[in-house]
Amino acid sequence: MKKGDILEARIERTDFPNKGIAVVDQKEVLLKNGLAGQTVRFLVQKKKRNRIEGRILEVIRKAPCEQNPACEHFGVCGGCSYQNLSYEQQLRLKEEQVKRLMENAGFYFPLEKVYGSPIQFGYRNKMEFTFGDEYKYGPLALGMHKKGSFYDIVTLKNCRIVDEDFDIIRRAVLEYFTKLGTTYYHRLRHEGFLRHLVLRRSGKTGEILLNLVTSSQGELDTEAFVKMLLSLPVYGQWAGILHTINDSVADIVKSDETRLLYGQD
Repeated sequence: MKKGDILEARIERTDFPNKGIAVVDQKEVLLKNGLAGQTVRFLVQKKKRNRIEGRILEVIRKAPCEQNPACEHFGVCGGCSYQNLSYEQQLRLKEEQVKRLMENAGFYFPLEKVYGSPIQFGYRNKMEFTFGDEYKYGPLALGMHKKGSFYDIVTLKNCRIVDEDFDIIRRAVLEYFTKLGTTYYHRLRHEGFLRHLVLRRSGKTGEILLNLVTSSQGELDTEAFVKMLLSLPVYGQWAGILHTINDSVADIVKSDETRLLYGQD
């Protein structure tokens, strides 16, 4: 087995964080996003003394425990890992991962129980969406990074892990800037304006906080932007709207300057 080989294997287990482990020629093969029970075709990318790293090219046979994911974007969007498992299966998998992490660190004691959440969907109270395009020279996109890609962005139509208000706001912001023809910040050329949309929502009070993150390479019509947001039919209440300027070349939310456009900071 050498770098560049294309092989087939059955994944034996799934380690944290989301690393499928197969065994080929008595050596462990690490396959990101692989699920225990899957038979896959993979490309050997790195070869080390005791372990091989590969990239899954095709799932030849699904794992017996797999089910149809609730989200239409699953498998393309990089935001979720286990929606193709039932919630009970997810809990069992995570219990095994925690136990293995503890044992690898030298701690041996019985795990009492994994307590599942009463809310399986719509539980995220903070999301950081990214502006970009779904393909080279494609239309403006606003969503999550495509799985395995640093550049491509998946525009989400109905993300299942966030509150409904997040989808309402994200769609409206994308439509607003698409109509204006506003550019996104290109991470290679370091040119463009729109970078991130950060949303927070309190599950207890329904208060919403929005932060639009841009470079300094453009102007935001703050009055029109705030007016558009306040007109949206959200179920929560607006607590604050902010605009952060970030000229860092790193693809992170960082504040060179933050301006309060509405409400509280």
